[in-house]
This record gives sequence, C-alpha cells and structure tokens, in this order.
Amino acid sequence: MRIPFSVYLMPVYWFALSVADGYTLWRAVGVFIILHLLVYPASNGYNSYHDRDEGSIGGLKRPPQVTQELFHLVVLFDVAAVLGSLFLSPLFALLVAVYLLVSKAYSYRGVRLKKYPIVSTVVVTFFQGAFTFLTVQVGAGLDLQHVLQPPNIWYAMVSTLFLCGSYPLTQIYQHQEDSQRGDKTLSLLLGVRGTFLFAGISLSLGAALLLGLYLNAGQLLNVLIFLLCTAPISFFFTRWVLKSWRNPKEVNFENTMRMNKISSLCISLAFMLMLVWRTFYNS
Repeated sequence: MRIPFSVYLMPVYWFALSVADGYTLWRAVGVFIILHLLVYPASNGYNSYHDRDEGSIGGLKRPPQVTQELFHLVVLFDVAAVLGSLFLSPLFALLVAVYLLVSKAYSYRGVRLKKYPIVSTVVVTFFQGAFTFLTVQVGAGLDLQHVLQPPNIWYAMVSTLFLCGSYPLTQIYQHQEDSQRGDKTLSLLLGVRGTFLFAGISLSLGAALLLGLYLNAGQLLNVLIFLLCTAPISFFFTRWVLKSWRNPKEVNFENTMRMNKISSLCISLAFMLMLVWRTFYNS
C-alpha cells in the first residue's frame, strides 16, 4: 500500500488550504486522513497489484510479492474512504469516488491508461493536481462556487503544473521495466534528457505562475517563503541533471526518491508556513 509514499502527494493538500479562507478545521483534518491514509494507499496498492513490479518502485526499493490479500485490502480502503467522505459531504464523497475510479483505470489491464504516455500524463497531473486541490477545499467546507472562481482556479492549475514536472521524474529510472511490460510512459517517450528538460520547464512554469499570483495579490512574504523553501529543490535538481549527463548511472532509484523527498518536504514546508501566517494574520 506504500502509505509513507503519500508524503510525496502532501504538498497539494497544504497548498489548497494555504490559499483558502473559511474552511472548517475538523473537516480539514478529516480530509487529510481520508486522502493520505486511505485514498492514496488504495491507489498505490491497486497499481502494485496489476503491475507486479519486480524492480524498485516509488517508496519501495524491493517491493514484496503481490498476493490476493492486497486486492482485498485495496477494496477495504476504497470503501472506508468513500464512507468516511460521506461524513464530510456527499459532494466530497463523489469526488473521492471519481478519483479512486480514475486511479483504477490508470492501472487496470482492461483500460491501462498507463500504456498511453500523453493521456496518462494529462490524467495523472490533473487528478493528482488540480482535481485533488479542489477536492481538498470542498471537503474542508468551502462551497463549490467559491472554489471554482479565480484566482483559486489558477492556484489549482499551479498544482497541476508542479505535478506535470514531478510525474515523469518518477518514471525516469524504470525505462527498461516499463518497456518490458508494454507501458510507454512519458519519460520513456522523452528519454532521460528530454524528461529532465520537460520537468524543468513544467516546474518553472508552475513557479512563475504561482509567484505571479502572489505578487498580484500583494503577498510578498509568500514569495519570499516560497523562494527560500524551494531553493534546495533547484540546487539538487540542477546538480542531479549535470551529474546524470556525465554519468547515466546517476539516473537511479535512490536519486529519484531523494528528489521526491526533497521536493515534497520543501514545498510542503513552504505552504505550511504560509498557512500558519495566513491563520495568524486573519485571527
């Protein structure tokens, strides 16, 4: 189920709350639990069940052998996630159910969106990015009309751009195994150097849009927090790219997971600090 892997998707949650006003604290806590302890693990488990990876995958260097019990556990987590979401709101439960169904289509061999590099990238980055961003806010108690208005919808777009940059990086060391399985991922399509270039452009566009939104709102402190907290990401990414171009062996599981950890923790820290300041400032 790779529950610790949920940390890599945590920035979207903190981002969604950091730009929101009027959410309910207990609802926000409920959303966190449902997404990170039920929804994401269920999606990861279902993906592992169908992929039956033998090599390293996100969060696990040596994945255990897949059994039928894993499928039963996935179903249990799916049901618990939807039922738990109903306590927050029917709309939130519907959005969670849609996310779970799409995640199944990504891995299920009868559909296997994972085989199509462009389609899978659009689906994953939208649903793990903007869709989840908006879902968090709905679950936390914001009304849908407010959630879909600018500039909030532009903030949601930022989360998709960030996912668009990080998603192919998670595939960059799996080219051989994906090819053997018949999955033509975006990273496989782009190649190693193309993946780094695509990730750099997407992350830069996301950062530029976010900083523009902060500046337009007069939130100079948020600009400073974001730049300071994400400096380690830029440093490691640039260093990794340069080392990988000199030595292809640098494109491996360890460096990929290190990149994921640094980026998720640094970005989460940035949005958490903004959230604390926003809460303190509005109190």
